[in-house]
Amino acid sequence: MSRANFVLVVEDNDGDFETVIEAIRLAGVTNEVRRAYSGTESLEQMRDCLRNQTSLPALVLLDLNTPNDDGRSALLHMKSDEKLRSVPIVVISGSLNPRDVNFCYHQGLSAYHVKSVDHATHLQTLKTIFIYWLTMVLLPLERELEK
Repeated sequence: MSRANFVLVVEDNDGDFETVIEAIRLAGVTNEVRRAYSGTESLEQMRDCLRNQTSLPALVLLDLNTPNDDGRSALLHMKSDEKLRSVPIVVISGSLNPRDVNFCYHQGLSAYHVKSVDHATHLQTLKTIFIYWLTMVLLPLERELEK
């Protein structure tokens, strides 16, 4: 069982993105996956959903460090926008810096995970994230948010 809404993956690295796709398949969820290469692009996609009155993502998987911009800025904008803030955002980062972790949670981040250098461990972490957020958690219903 999975929600119909899509998963928005903010990831500039092709190898890491393929690992995400593999984890979703292994998790058995059927949500469409959309990719953004930067935080800016992810914001544009989410704002397009609002403009077009289509469903927002069920989950955003956010890489904090992309070459074109900073995922921190995208997180800040998403969580400060009344219409976007209820979308769960999970960070996957190579950073163990307490400042990054604290900043993200202070902005309303749903979860912060550190990328494992071990592929199998990283894959299992992603699989668990998708099972949890896409099949186990009850999220706000969009039509209720519009009231």
